[in-house]
Amino acid sequence: MSAFYSSVARFYDAENSDKTDDLAMYSKLAAETTGGILDIGCGAGRVLIHLAQAGYKAHGIDNDHAMLSRLQDKLELLPALQERVSFLRADAAKHIWSREFGLILLTYNLLMHFHELDGQIALLRNLRACLAAEGRLVIDLPNAGPAFAAEDSDALNLERSFLDPDTGHLIMLQSVSYLDRARQVLNVEWIYDEIDGEGMVKRLIAPHQLRYFFLPELRLLLERCGFAVRSVQGDTEGAPYDAESERMIVHAVGI
Repeated sequence: MSAFYSSVARFYDAENSDKTDDLAMYSKLAAETTGGILDIGCGAGRVLIHLAQAGYKAHGIDNDHAMLSRLQDKLELLPALQERVSFLRADAAKHIWSREFGLILLTYNLLMHFHELDGQIALLRNLRACLAAEGRLVIDLPNAGPAFAAEDSDALNLERSFLDPDTGHLIMLQSVSYLDRARQVLNVEWIYDEIDGEGMVKRLIAPHQLRYFFLPELRLLLERCGFAVRSVQGDTEGAPYDAESERMIVHAVGI
């Protein structure tokens, strides 16, 4: 995971500037929480900074230096938020926590970066160890069903275009993907074409893998790690989860 994000870190904020649909959900969860908030894979601070701006204290963990450097740069420009945000660079599956948290977040697709069962168990058991007695774990994933039902395609897809705020260059983001249904792994080549003021193109190809989860297996995995699923939502506004849902947002508690 770290190698991918290190390679694309400078594009991350501009590329995801419109990813705001889940922020109200996290504000609501924070308002319902007693105790600290932990953001796993906090990256450049998309959710952490939102929570701080909403008045909540939150702690983040990530293992990518480039992404955390971007978070640090943002906080230096937002001194009023610094007392509400803390973070560290470490492996969330191995770090030994000295405190408990009332809310632990695995935000947008984070769990998909853990491809193998051993790694999934190590992460979730470690999070169970630092979840407060009345705490909640929230995992936001795509609904795997529609992806597995769709026809395969080797087409080159234009995902979006945006301006790099550091250089002013136009970035055209394209992708080619292949879904390995046996392993439940989506293999993606993200292609960043950076076009400078003279029309010269510099291309970055960043391969990435994301593992899909189906709800029954996730329930079993969570139970094995000391959690029970309390509810499942189909979107960030709390719609019921069904076969057609875009998202699979799982709320779990300790058992």
